[in-house]
Amino acid sequence: MVGIALGANAQDDLINKLKDNKSASGRSGFQFTTVINAEATSVKNQGSSGTCWSYSTNSFLESEMIRMGKQPVDLAEIFTARNAYIEKGVNYVRMHGAISLGDGGACHDVINMYAKYGALPQEVYTGLNYGTKTNNFAEMGSLREAVLAAVVKNPSLTPNWKKAYTAMIDSYLGEVPAKFDYKGKTYTPLTFAKEVVGINPKDYVELSSFSSNPYYEKMTLMVPDNWSLDQIYNIKMDDMINTIDNALKKGYTIAWATDVSEKYFSWKNGVAYVPATNFDNMTPEEKATMFSGPKPEMEITEAMRQQAFDNYSTTDDHGMQITGIAKDQTGKEYYIVKNSWGESNDYKGYLYVSKNFVKYKTTAFLLHKDGIPADLRSKLNIK
Repeated sequence: MVGIALGANAQDDLINKLKDNKSASGRSGFQFTTVINAEATSVKNQGSSGTCWSYSTNSFLESEMIRMGKQPVDLAEIFTARNAYIEKGVNYVRMHGAISLGDGGACHDVINMYAKYGALPQEVYTGLNYGTKTNNFAEMGSLREAVLAAVVKNPSLTPNWKKAYTAMIDSYLGEVPAKFDYKGKTYTPLTFAKEVVGINPKDYVELSSFSSNPYYEKMTLMVPDNWSLDQIYNIKMDDMINTIDNALKKGYTIAWATDVSEKYFSWKNGVAYVPATNFDNMTPEEKATMFSGPKPEMEITEAMRQQAFDNYSTTDDHGMQITGIAKDQTGKEYYIVKNSWGESNDYKGYLYVSKNFVKYKTTAFLLHKDGIPADLRSKLNIK
């Protein structure tokens, strides 16, 4: 899919800024009634790491297990991240350093790493190999960059650089077990993925909407965190909402990549929408009461959406999981969204995000192909 996370330091700054926002009586001002809500596993905390893409999409896979009638496994998000960092390093060297290297990634990274490396339960691989209780990747990130910068400066490469680079990552996150026991049976990461998790990576597709490219064809999403240069299906803006709604009504959840840097995204209040008045033109009172209850929203067009992406007001900075639909007291629908910043906000780790916000600020989303409406699947030639 799309790049979903900032680098560790930038992600920390963004999270801290959002967590510092004071509640404007958001929970008492908004009254949400659940319409649809698929089952999801517990809320996690990505800590000081830009791994939202791994947390959100592994949470999505856990919900897929539930949907398939399986007992969900608490999947090791940092196992996925560790494998992506290795593959990212390979691409970085192949591209002579001319590609993104930070913590950030995309929903498709989780599917790709699952297909190549398999999966591990959290109890087998926590990624906490140096005494911390939560992720803290700043030092490791600096060393990753230093090692690879030195590698690409060499006039000719030896085959040892990848071994040294991998050993450095494993010194922070822990070595991956070749085999492990889980509930009385021995697995490898690949056999665990096949026999216990049981998803088929080929069943998952990602989509977005940009008027800069032909609709109903594949395109490469040009964001820094798409380091693997994966392609997505390009659809019309209203198709995005119709697809998400269709999937949720059929019991599927969504791995969602978006921009959360706007003033009208409030982590503390657990609400995101697009005010009818631009924030810079609001009165002090309007700014102070943005989250005191439902407000009129700006109507979003495809041209607005494209312009926001082109002028960097929509940035590729976070990934979450859409699990359901709710209505506020006026009858307007919002998506129920699971985050990975712990339970410190008004809704214990969840948010209510308006459909207009999703129209405007989505950079891409990933879902099971059977969640896509039949007519759109036919247009996209998805079998």
